[in-house]
Amino acid sequence: MDLHVSLVGRRDLSGEIYRQLRRAMLDGRLRPGDALPPTRELARRLGVARTTVTVAYDRLAAEGFLTSRVGAGTFVAEHAGRARDVGRQRTPGVLRGRTVWGSLPLLLPFARPAEYDFRTGVPDPHSFPHDTWRRLMARALRAEGSGVYGHPAGLPALRQAIARHIGISRGVQASWEDVTVTGGTQQALDVISRALLEPGDRVAVEDPGYPPIRFLLQSLGMRVLGVPVDRQGLVVERLPRRTRMVYVTPSHHYPTGVTMDLARRRALLAWAAGNHVAIVEDDYDSEFRFSGRPIEPVQTLDTAGRVVYVGSFSKTLLPGLRLGFLVTPPALRDAVHKAKFVADWHSPTLGQAALARFLDDGGFARHLRRMNGVYRARHELLVRTLHRELGEHLEVIPSAAGLHVAAVARSATSTQIAEVARRAWDRSDAVQELGVMALRPPGPPGLLFGYGAIPVERIVAGIERVRDCFGEVVGEASREAGTHGALTHV
Repeated sequence: MDLHVSLVGRRDLSGEIYRQLRRAMLDGRLRPGDALPPTRELARRLGVARTTVTVAYDRLAAEGFLTSRVGAGTFVAEHAGRARDVGRQRTPGVLRGRTVWGSLPLLLPFARPAEYDFRTGVPDPHSFPHDTWRRLMARALRAEGSGVYGHPAGLPALRQAIARHIGISRGVQASWEDVTVTGGTQQALDVISRALLEPGDRVAVEDPGYPPIRFLLQSLGMRVLGVPVDRQGLVVERLPRRTRMVYVTPSHHYPTGVTMDLARRRALLAWAAGNHVAIVEDDYDSEFRFSGRPIEPVQTLDTAGRVVYVGSFSKTLLPGLRLGFLVTPPALRDAVHKAKFVADWHSPTLGQAALARFLDDGGFARHLRRMNGVYRARHELLVRTLHRELGEHLEVIPSAAGLHVAAVARSATSTQIAEVARRAWDRSDAVQELGVMALRPPGPPGLLFGYGAIPVERIVAGIERVRDCFGEVVGEASREAGTHGALTHV
């Protein structure tokens, strides 16, 4: 172990070695069982007499921090790590984050795994082609130049493969040069915002909508304005004037799951043209469609170059890959490349190379076809079970695509829905509230049910647990109302 000890400007050398090693053990940087350098070697590195190091080691051993084994060396004692909590406490420091960070939450909706995982936006990790991906990554590692810096827009091979894929599967017309590879949807929005917007610009978002996008825009100093959504998608007539950009999820609105109809898409483009507004179209999971004909992306209908199209591989493959992309009009290409460069230079090239080969070899298309069948079965079973077990409490919003469905409460309040979700989680049933997705919660009371990560054989039992939670919460509310009524009557 290359152990760092600083003796520059110090006088009590043996005491300083003792204090720094002790602090490292209390802080957990040196863990129980870690081997320390022999006294002769550490003395040589530090440029001190061996006796100086020996005195420090002996002092630590006497206090129980070190143990020695003849012929093996000197090691951190097994109990040394337990003293970490009572060790030196770091001072908070004088540095403080910007004010905006105090007002934004860190979204960690489910900190531990759930037996019945109904989280939204999570694909099936067990269905990921792990063996194929390992071979592709190994091939990428062996390729010449695999370890060098790349272009901010991404590997040309991947950009070309993405352009072909979205051209065939989604009808998006774009040159590969207009494709920029990003670290998922979140970074795509960060890059386009930095390239296009100034602090203080007004940005319209769907309400309810995906909270992290709002938080991102607020952190960049934008004024975020909510626009209501109905069963046909974003209500174009409610878009505020003097808006610089509109963010939409038209193919499968998050979180309600509705699809923006063709008339609304055209109306949105007409409104954007009349108000000189940019549109960011987030098409995050529309590869999975179970009924009906797909509607053309807003980008395909755009003839003026106002739409930035965003896609992600987090829902189709794995969130851990952290790979997505954006397609920009040619006029915005240079600014986007520079914004990506200052953000992180470029996305990981090894993953890009593997994904490019996966797309070109047809592996991705085969994976989508297989998973479309898997998710279709889960979607159909989930919707049937929701109607049967929770129809009294929830109305399922029709949805024919993606990895989740939403259901609005028929009579339960936001407080009651929150209590149902809490009790469900206590029983290892991971469901999410619809209302917390509003710009200013509480929004419409309801629940979200993802089916990407839950096996089909667990869906019914998971929904039955939610049904039981509803029964408890509604029953308690009825008893409480009856008690109040009796008191009022008396």
